[in-house]
Amino acid sequence: MTQKWKPNLSVVIPVYNSAGCLDLLVQALGEELPVVAHNFEVILVNDGSMDASWNVICALQRKYSWLRGINLMRNYGQHNALLCGIREAQYEITLTMDDDQQHPPAEIKTLVNKLVEEDIDVVYGRPARQEHGLFRDTASALTKLVIKQALGNAAAPDVSAFRAFKTKIRRSFENYSSPSVNLDVLLTWGSNKFGMVLVQHRPRSYQTSNYTFGKLITHAVNMLTGFSTLPLQIASLNGLALVGLGVVLLAYVFGRYMLWGVVVPGFAFLASIIIIFSGAQLLALGIIGEYVGRIYTRTMDRPSYQVDETDVNELLSGQVEETSNLKDYLRV
Repeated sequence: MTQKWKPNLSVVIPVYNSAGCLDLLVQALGEELPVVAHNFEVILVNDGSMDASWNVICALQRKYSWLRGINLMRNYGQHNALLCGIREAQYEITLTMDDDQQHPPAEIKTLVNKLVEEDIDVVYGRPARQEHGLFRDTASALTKLVIKQALGNAAAPDVSAFRAFKTKIRRSFENYSSPSVNLDVLLTWGSNKFGMVLVQHRPRSYQTSNYTFGKLITHAVNMLTGFSTLPLQIASLNGLALVGLGVVLLAYVFGRYMLWGVVVPGFAFLASIIIIFSGAQLLALGIIGEYVGRIYTRTMDRPSYQVDETDVNELLSGQVEETSNLKDYLRV
């Protein structure tokens, strides 16, 4: 990026129970974004927070002209909130980051420089060092493996919530409507030009992560069955292998009887074969059931998200007075 030209930038941040740290985050963005972008905006999407996050967003929106707030009707999930904000972005580059201050605003220029200077459409900010614990790291690795193997995304090991991409990519999923959303998968629909830069991640300064080991595993399974036919292919190969095994066993039993007149004895052997085939059938039915269930869910036309409100003037006029000090409002 040269000094004479700066891109226009939309920053989308999903917010969940982060009332205590939003003020500091927005202040840091206000200092950094004018250095990186010519025109910029910050879109805070409140994903059904149970604390005062929406009230804080309202106050921040009144304080900063470049900030916009969107309040969802309930908690839909991080990627659903991101999809909502991305569809509202106005500028040619969109950047997403978390609300817990783990993604330093000072690293935004690193991602934007990479995106502008190279022939890529998406760039991820991979932490130079990140430690969540064995179970969390294992679940994250599984999720990335699912993206790589099932969806053909070679950049899967670099996937991060700190990402920048050319906003035009959203045209590839502008008609997508499903309660199951994964932004990284949707980005692969519009481009295969991915890149990565190493960035510094700060320790979490507010609350703890909402992504537990169990939630990450569930997320990986939902992504695999929601965006790939790989499980059906595995079920088909499993069935084919077991049919081959059955043919081999039948040939063995028939051959022994024809050659030596010996019948293979043993109820245990027969029961084991029955169990193997029954298990394979139930596994295949379970996988097919997952897909049928998702088809049924989509026929209900459930939205990915539903916006509650974005105009905060009425709310602000009834709850807070004109003030330039957000901390005064937070103490009310």
